[in-house]
Amino acid sequence: MNHRIETVVLDSQGLSAWISQDREVLAMIRSFHSMAADLVVCSNTIVEVMHARVNTARLNWALSQVKVEAVTEQAARAAAGLLKEAGLHGHKHAIDATVAELALRQPGPVAMLTSDVDGMAKLCGSHVRLIAL
Repeated sequence: MNHRIETVVLDSQGLSAWISQDREVLAMIRSFHSMAADLVVCSNTIVEVMHARVNTARLNWALSQVKVEAVTEQAARAAAGLLKEAGLHGHKHAIDATVAELALRQPGPVAMLTSDVDGMAKLCGSHVRLIAL
């Protein structure tokens, strides 16, 4: 992590790994924190990571450390446009598109922790540095 990063977006896997205290992700978060990067999560990412076994207290703590951005009508329309441009559709890509749209409008340089580098690359192009989980 020697490149300056202004904003870091966590997709559902990024947020889940942080909540489950994955060592590699914790180290990355510390590194981003040391460069004063903002951590950002899309509001519907919260829905994606919620399941019966999630540690709610840890989730709430993690969410208190990030900026949670809502999916507005304008954001949803922009995300739909990204899907169309990328030739993707369906519910599988819908949440990814909202996360990509969020990443594309953050102050740059922007990085994203994601488990779907290929899909996110189609949606974000080269505008967001994708970090594979």
